[in-house]
Order: sequence, then structure tokens, then C-alpha cells
Amino acid sequence: MDTWEDDASDQRTCLICGDRATGLHYGIISCEGCKGFFKRSICNKRVYRCSRDKNCEMSRKQRNRCQYCRLLKCLQMGMNRKAIREDGMPGGRNKSIGPVQITEEEIERIMTGQEFKEDAPEHTWGNNGDSDHSSPSNGASEGNQPSPASTLSSNRSVEMNGYTAALRDQYINTSMSTHYQLLPHLFSYAAQSGLLTPQPRSLYPQSHPLVLQLVAAEDLSPLTTPMLIEDGYKVTQVELFALLCRLADELLFRQISWIKKLPFFCELSIEDYTCLLSSTWQELILLSCLTIYSAQIFGDLADVTAKYTPSDDELQGFSEDGMEVMERLIYLFRKFHQLKISNEEYACMKAINFLNQDIRGLSNTSQLEQLNKRYWYVCQDYTEYKYPHQPKRFPEIMMCLPEIRCIAGKLVNVPLEQLPLLFKAVLHSCKSSLTSYRTGPSPCVTGSSGN
Repeated sequence: MDTWEDDASDQRTCLICGDRATGLHYGIISCEGCKGFFKRSICNKRVYRCSRDKNCEMSRKQRNRCQYCRLLKCLQMGMNRKAIREDGMPGGRNKSIGPVQITEEEIERIMTGQEFKEDAPEHTWGNNGDSDHSSPSNGASEGNQPSPASTLSSNRSVEMNGYTAALRDQYINTSMSTHYQLLPHLFSYAAQSGLLTPQPRSLYPQSHPLVLQLVAAEDLSPLTTPMLIEDGYKVTQVELFALLCRLADELLFRQISWIKKLPFFCELSIEDYTCLLSSTWQELILLSCLTIYSAQIFGDLADVTAKYTPSDDELQGFSEDGMEVMERLIYLFRKFHQLKISNEEYACMKAINFLNQDIRGLSNTSQLEQLNKRYWYVCQDYTEYKYPHQPKRFPEIMMCLPEIRCIAGKLVNVPLEQLPLLFKAVLHSCKSSLTSYRTGPSPCVTGSSGN
């Protein structure tokens, strides 16, 4: 890390997000967070998407909300992607590399992944490291060819579903102290998998017990907060708000209990768990409401909100933020209902979302990254095995997580007094959708048969 020697360095701010800058990284003044994000994005050839107008706010608090706009600003401010390899080579850094100015066409090729596709060897994944703790060259060598550190065996065939059997073994079977090298390119996988004929295969041996451990940590029992209202009773705004608070309390308590039951609970510090929970609790609650508790939320709670009639002032004062959250929640509900997420998939999604190494203030990010990747691979293996004729299912499931994060981030901007109206509108719309095509089960099925 290049740092300044003088006291003025503390006053410099990151050109991407405005956080305190720590030095000159890839040609521009930036913080450690944006430096790591840019490196992971380029090394892993990631393709992001913006759900808004590709002009999202970039600040220390908002930078994780839209990865597309964050990478776009990195490129626009002059971060030099060609400096990444030199910066990771042993024997010092190439400090002569400065910011670059690239055309809008070049930026577009990077943001859409077109540049990565042209550079990548045919029928193989980009073998670049996702971790700052991987091999010194981060898995890349001259000419964008895989380095020996990032290829497990040159004479082994590459499985058409995206990663080698040896790679699965590395992530699922080896001890957690091993530094992982590879991460599948999710969106490239989504584009290619539709062309492949699904082949019957068995579940990888370690995947099933790992999934069962996650499911066992969940409290699948019905919520105990009373949500029954007698016929004819008119629910007030204050009463509905109080009910929502009691539900949130119960759901948050269940998340705390869930953490203590996680199979990797002893591998992280209490401080890191506290940091993770304080940053993700809204996302965890939202995910659980869309899956394992959906029958009660879109049934019992929807019936309560139907007995609440907002005033004209409440309707007229409903904010733009509230409208956007409402639209996104309705879209996400329909997506989950379409996918019919199983309990096993839900448990994996929840763990992956929770184990977010990009959250500020964590002490053991390398361990978090390893755990995150382990359950990423487990979820992919389980989903491809359980749904062989839905080759795009895993990417679609994973793409729901950024949307959940985005909604949770925007929900904090909705005034508290508008929450009763927001929930009434969302639940009414979603319940109407259910009644219009009620031919299947709730969005989250009760589980899958063991295999």
C-alpha cells in the first residue's frame, strides 16, 4: 500500500467515495475499500448491473449499494486496470503508473464484459484471484493466461458447468486455512449455461451435509407475534406500526439465535459477528419474509393491513423513496414466487449474504471470504444437482441478493410514519398476484428430500 509520509495525508479523500484515502492505488488517490473493490472486479472479470439510471450516489455509506456505478466511477476517475498485475508482482510496485483516460467505448466494453470475453481462453473461466490474500500474481500472468498458481492441473478436462472437480474439492473439502484462488464468473456462467444440455450427475459428497447444517440452524417454526384481528375492527396507523415493530423484534431475535447455531460460529470473533449483523439484519429479515415466513407475511399480516385505511394526507405525503421501495419489493416477491426457493437454497443465500467481507470494520476479512466462497460453491452444486433442467437457476437466485441489499438500503430513507402505508400497498399487491395465479405452493417450499 502506497501511503503519504506527511501529516496532510489524513486530509486526503478517496476520489471514488470520499472516504479517507490511504494512498495512490492503481493511479489515483483512493481508500482501501475502493482499491480492493476495483482489484476484485477486474481480476474476476465481473459484470454488474445498475437497477436505476447508472448514476447512483457514491459515498462511504452508499458505495456498496450499487457495484455497477462504483466500478464505473473507478474507471471514469482514471483507475488503471493494467496496473493491477504490476502492483501484485513480487519485488515492489510500479509507481510510475498513473491515472488513465479511456474512451466511453472502452468503458462500455469493460462494464458489459465484452473485453473480458475477448481476452478469455475458449471454454475456460477467468482464473484470476478474488482475494488480496491469494498468490502474489493474483492468478494472472503475461498475456492474460492462467498462471501455474491458478491452474490446478493443465491436463484435466474442464467441466462444462464451469469449474473443475478439483476446484470443488479445494473449496468444499480442504481446511479453511487454505487460500482460495478462483471464483466462477457468475454472469458469464448465466449467459453460457443456457446453451448446455443438462447432464445428470450426483451431488458432490460434502455439499449435502454442509447444506443440512445451515438448514438445521434455521428456526422454521411459525412466527409467534399475534396477527389475528376480529372482523369489522378498523386498524389504526399507530396500531399497525406497533405490530410491524413487534414483528421486526421477533425476526431480529431469530437472526441472533441463528448466528449462534451456525456451523462456523467458532471461526469468527464476536466483534465480527456484531459488525456483520448490524450491517445485514434488514437484509436477513427481508429474505426470510420472502421465503420461510412468506405464508404468514403475505397471509396473516396482509389481512391485518387490509383493515387499515390510510388518510388522504398519508396518501398524498407518500414519498418517492417509498414508491421505489414498493415497486422493488413487488418485483422481488414475484421473482421469489416464480423461483419457489427451497429451504436449502434459502439457507445458503442467507449465509452468503451475511458473510460479506466488504463491510467496514471487520477484522478477519480473509476468513470471511473463504467461508463465503465455500457456501457459494455448495449452493451452486446443490442447485445444479437438484434442478438439472434449470441451468440458469443458480445465477438467478444469486442475482436476487444485490436487489435485497439495495431495497434494505433504500428502506432506511422511508420515513417511519409511512411504513404502515408501504406495507399495506406491497402486501395488497402481492396477495392480489397470488390470488390471480394460485396454482402452486408459497414462494418457499417446505424443503427438499434428502439426497
